[in-house]
Amino acid sequence: MILGNEKNNWHPTADIADLKLRAKILVNIRHFFAERNIFEVETPLMCSAPVTDPFLEALSFNYNNKTWYIQTSPEYAMKRLLCAGSGSIYQICKAFRSDEVGRLHHPEFTMLEWYHIGFDHHDLMMEMDEFLQYVIHTKPAKKVSYQQIFEQYLNINPHSIADEELKMITQTSCGIAPDHKLDRDDYLNLLLTHIIEPELKSALCPIFIYDYPASQAALAKIRQDNPPVAERFEVYIQGIELANGYHELTDVLEQKWRFDQDIEKRKKLNYPIVPMDNYLLSALESGLPDCAGVALGIDRLVMIAAQKESLSEIMAFNHDCI
Repeated sequence: MILGNEKNNWHPTADIADLKLRAKILVNIRHFFAERNIFEVETPLMCSAPVTDPFLEALSFNYNNKTWYIQTSPEYAMKRLLCAGSGSIYQICKAFRSDEVGRLHHPEFTMLEWYHIGFDHHDLMMEMDEFLQYVIHTKPAKKVSYQQIFEQYLNINPHSIADEELKMITQTSCGIAPDHKLDRDDYLNLLLTHIIEPELKSALCPIFIYDYPASQAALAKIRQDNPPVAERFEVYIQGIELANGYHELTDVLEQKWRFDQDIEKRKKLNYPIVPMDNYLLSALESGLPDCAGVALGIDRLVMIAAQKESLSEIMAFNHDCI
């Protein structure tokens, strides 16, 4: 008997037919970008500074007496290429995030990220719509603003609703205990994930939600409307968040301030403190061309195309058998 019962666990977690579908989708992706003269790049998985976002935790290891991180996305390195004059680029790569396991999450996953010079987030939404129709043959997408979708499903304006009213609605709708210490964006995110996203499952086409609250800008530009909004979007298919795109922030001082704010929030939450990426800041100081970028989960894309219920069904080997 070889290794006890472990000999039974060598089989792939995905059917070979679904792995072939995955390969076909990757071919379609590369064809899509080749037709648009957007060239493929490759950047390191290792980095000396991870993202500062308090809610993204990078895996780390020690090598040569230094702490290194495994990328949660190739964004920072790709922006350095953009600052160096690469032009529009894309990358298909592995990304890693700690403690993300579930039907739609896996600690190791495949990401597509691309940047189009001269685009804003509306231009990129249009290209993203073309991409989905080309790669997995979706119907043309619908676009709705963050404010419109909250008004449609919850009859509230997410930008102007009073904090206390927002808290009460979230507690009632999502079953949140009154003693939970959450901020305004936490309540909005709960309403989005628990109330709005399930309503999108029956949509017959992709749904683009755009112009988020300025407090959720991440690395996106903020447009000074009344109220100001972040020029970013998210893409949903069958209620599943598939991609996240920005009209990219180019102001190095604003970027440094946002890094500082992230680190302060990490301190308040007693989360690990991480270094900020000074390579990125130096690149931004030299000048990032006006552009829009988007990150898309390829595993989720394949899962949707294969009509499966979990990422494990379309990955050759999930985290339980490696």
